[in-house]
Formats: sequence, C-alpha cells, structure tokens
Amino acid sequence: MKVYTRKGDDGTTGLFHGGRVRKDSPLPMAYGSVDEAQATLGVARATVESGGEVDVLLISVCRDLYVVMAELATATVNRHKLVAGQSAVEQCMVDHLESVIDDLSSRFEPPTEFVVPGENLVAAHLDVARTVIRRAERACLDPEVASPLVVAYLNRLSDLVWTMARWQEGSSRLAREPDTNQLA
Repeated sequence: MKVYTRKGDDGTTGLFHGGRVRKDSPLPMAYGSVDEAQATLGVARATVESGGEVDVLLISVCRDLYVVMAELATATVNRHKLVAGQSAVEQCMVDHLESVIDDLSSRFEPPTEFVVPGENLVAAHLDVARTVIRRAERACLDPEVASPLVVAYLNRLSDLVWTMARWQEGSSRLAREPDTNQLA
C-alpha cells in the first residue's frame, strides 16, 4: 500500500464515514489542530523517562486524541455512526482527566503568580503543548464542528498539561516576581 493516494491533490480530504471537504474547511482545521497538539505532546514525551509515569500518562492522552480526531473527522450527518470511547468522546474520558489533575495537584504547591515557562525542558514542552491544545479547543467551538464533550475534553486536557508542567518543575520552579530593579 502506498502512502499517497493523489485524491487530495484537488485540495479536498476524505472524512471518516464518508464525504469529502476542502482541506481548509472547519473539520480538517479542527482535527488538524488536535493532530498538532498530539505531536507536541509527543515531543514532550520524548524528553521523559520511557515507561515512567509521565510517559504512560502522555501515551494514554495521545490515544484519547485519536478518538477526538475521529469524531472531528466525521460530518455531522454521520456522527450517529460513531462509537462512544472509540470514535466519539464520552464523559468518562473528561472525568478521568479531572481525576488525574486532582491527583497530580496534590503532589505540589501550586504557583500563586503567573508562571514564566522554561524552568526545565519537560515543563517547557508541556507548556507549548498546552497552548496548541488551547488553539485546538478554539477550532472546535462551532457546534457543526464538535460536540460539547470534545470541547470539554480539550479544555480539561489543557488544564492537565498545565498541571503536569507545574508538577514536573517541582521545587526548581521560581514562584516569585522578578526583581524589577534588575530589569531597569
């Protein structure tokens, strides 16, 4: 099987469960943004211990994002064909993210001020991923593009990734305002 089909050479792409749309239409823009978010999570994953807690968590999230993308790659008229948890986001996926956020949040003192990204490489990659996830969330706000559960999942995922970044910073995080005298 070849990687290329040449079907998209006219600027269109096929949707899950049928139909074709322009590549710059809202559905491909939305699932493309989620694909980009997944790739940035992969970059973060490449900086952590293989098989460690962060790695396992990021793999799980990346697999969930396949479900998100399947739902986003389906025209509204075909969404009845989706299967909860396999090709459609379900509430338990959002709930799971919340439980992980709660668990991780209990492991560190949260910052009381704005965080300057870049305390360490893992946290920096997670912060980039968070911003890409937020962009993907914005691409999904139209009800013709995504269900409310997709938006909720992405919203909670950005919260999780922020929490993971702060957790990975640990005691090395600078949680104070810079000395403005040094900036002058």
